[in-house]
Amino acid sequence: MKQAINIYKKHKITVNNYLRNMVSNIKQDPIKNAAMILKSNPYLELMYSVNEDYTQKSAVICRSRQDKENIGANKSHYFQNMQLDEHNMYISNPYIHYRTGKASISIVHYYNNEYVVFDVDLIQLLEELKLIEFNQQHDKFKRVIYFLGSTSLAIVAVTLIVYGIYIFGVILFAQSNIDLLHDSFKSIVSITLGLAIFDLAKQIFENDVLFQTLEHSDDKQYKVLGRFLISIIIALSIETLLVVFKIALSDNIENMLPAFYLIIGTTFMIIGLAWFYKTIKQSGCEFVADNHE
Repeated sequence: MKQAINIYKKHKITVNNYLRNMVSNIKQDPIKNAAMILKSNPYLELMYSVNEDYTQKSAVICRSRQDKENIGANKSHYFQNMQLDEHNMYISNPYIHYRTGKASISIVHYYNNEYVVFDVDLIQLLEELKLIEFNQQHDKFKRVIYFLGSTSLAIVAVTLIVYGIYIFGVILFAQSNIDLLHDSFKSIVSITLGLAIFDLAKQIFENDVLFQTLEHSDDKQYKVLGRFLISIIIALSIETLLVVFKIALSDNIENMLPAFYLIIGTTFMIIGLAWFYKTIKQSGCEFVADNHE
């Protein structure tokens, strides 16, 4: 949504001229021909008219229905700072539409002693002008896939967490002999991995299903990857401690070398993660500096 607004601001003159031409080419009464106008211009969300006293005169005309509840409502608060241009039109700044929740702009045209209001879906308008590449069907398909994937990951995560709790319960209440050290670490690793996978599923669901934008933010992707790697490193560190403790308790020094390699591998992962964060921060600073220049 933010990306769409930025593109609009960049091409504001071109987009506004296109909208003015569209409205100017409506030669007949817009409200009486609303169905045809909405059909011919798919980026239009709705239309309605307001009289000179800023009282809503017509129903709110959408594609599938007409809302007559607000006929006679006072709309003066929407027109307080409005200034018509030489074409008797006013184009608002982008805003979030109260009906659709999408980025929108409004056009007000003073026509036959009344104000005709057109609400425009900004993303569809930019697509119409070939300023963005956005396909609603493809977007819905991707959302479904991300929904199924994130839901599956969440189920796996919950399963791991429940399994870890189950092991911990067995440790507390089991009557038979158990390996306390091994089972305790096994429970911790299972719960830690479950939380890591659940966090990944949550990030995918929030960023790609609920709040998907036209362009993925690199910062969000880095945060998801970073948090997931941290959880994996924690789980590996716990597993490394378990291996070392088991070898130390068993006095089997011959197996200490594989444990040492495991420690080295985990250490390299920590160093790699630190380098990853350092690189991201440096690239971010350079980007800000370039913008100031």
